[in-house]
Amino acid sequence: MIANDTNTNLDIRSNAELLKKLQDDIRQRIMSGLDLTKDTSDEEMYELIDAEVLRSKREYALSIEELEKLRSELFHSMRKLDILQDLVDDPTVTEIMINGKDDIFIEKKGKLQRYDLKFASKEKLEDVIQKIVAGCNRVVNESSPIVDARLENGSRVNVVLDPIALNGPIVTIRRFPDEPITMKKLISFGSIPANIVEDLKVLVKSGYNIFISGGTGSGKTTFLNALSDSIPESDRVITIEDNAELQILHVPNIVKMESRNANVEGCKEITIRDLIKSSLRMRPDRIVVGEVRSGEALDMVQAMNTGHDGSMSTGHANSARDMMFRLETMMLMAMDLPLTAIRRQLASGIDLVVHLGRLRDRSRKMLEICEVTGDIDEKTGEVALQTLWRFEEKGEDENGKVIGEWRKTGELRNKEKLLAAGLSLPSDAISAG
Repeated sequence: MIANDTNTNLDIRSNAELLKKLQDDIRQRIMSGLDLTKDTSDEEMYELIDAEVLRSKREYALSIEELEKLRSELFHSMRKLDILQDLVDDPTVTEIMINGKDDIFIEKKGKLQRYDLKFASKEKLEDVIQKIVAGCNRVVNESSPIVDARLENGSRVNVVLDPIALNGPIVTIRRFPDEPITMKKLISFGSIPANIVEDLKVLVKSGYNIFISGGTGSGKTTFLNALSDSIPESDRVITIEDNAELQILHVPNIVKMESRNANVEGCKEITIRDLIKSSLRMRPDRIVVGEVRSGEALDMVQAMNTGHDGSMSTGHANSARDMMFRLETMMLMAMDLPLTAIRRQLASGIDLVVHLGRLRDRSRKMLEICEVTGDIDEKTGEVALQTLWRFEEKGEDENGKVIGEWRKTGELRNKEKLLAAGLSLPSDAISAG
């Protein structure tokens, strides 16, 4: 209960608007009293907040829970990401979608739902956006209204401002696990069986060039990161991404590079293509590109064709076959080459395509592994693919979960890299036994 004024004897616990007004008043008092000529540390900010919160405790009958909430929300609004901070800190939230200041949706434990909080104003949302992009040396404004950025915890952020976004500033945050998801975890999730994982580990060690395809949210980056755990520690690895997300921790000789957008301050754009070309002069054993979307596909495939065995990348596609078609299109965007030449490059550069998908029960699964045989189909003129493994649905259980099995449909033809590495596939030994 409010204790200092009998005329305003209100129950603050049931009056969210009054509690919000108290927060706004405290914030305004703190900001007006700050010395802007010097930096204020987080500890000093907490001291200022605590002094005002204690003052409020004397004036209002606030519970301990309300005081803690008031203190936390004040700090988040002044130093962190305001109402988004609790979501960013919540490991069960994997996606945050902000459609203007009033509409926020989250994906939590695989389910999409509306968030019950909203920003106080469009200006407050824009302040949070500027705080995010400034933290990774990016710029977004009306003249450059689209930007990709990342948070301190590695979460990927995409921002679109008006006038491009008609319903206000749009922010999409993809939150990644605090600890990298390993193949062991993917097995426990039912995303891939252990026997296929053992084969893939050997193929990575042997230097097979692998491309990972899938739709949005299918887990391509997560799978690439898990697959990278099998890269030998002795290799020199160069990772190239739009936003640094890969966490290859076991390789000591690793170089991490990130592209950069041009901005109004005169900074030149550094593209994925620029970084791939530069990486070729860095004596890489393997090049790992987070995702190819355009002409950089040509440079990536050429790198795979010029002695950088064991390189990997990802791309958006609906199947392994569609991934090859998309790569053809992307390579044509980079250079006007005969389609036959592009297909020859793909056939000789890529060894395997691993396709991932997200099923109707929201589970992520490896759906297909195809070998690029190195041939061109005589009838269609397309790059020849051979399916090695395929996930086949068998129905649903009582909880609506998709059940099925991975079926082996072919044997790896090109085993030169396995022989050169002195390795063999575990599944071959089982078959022979």
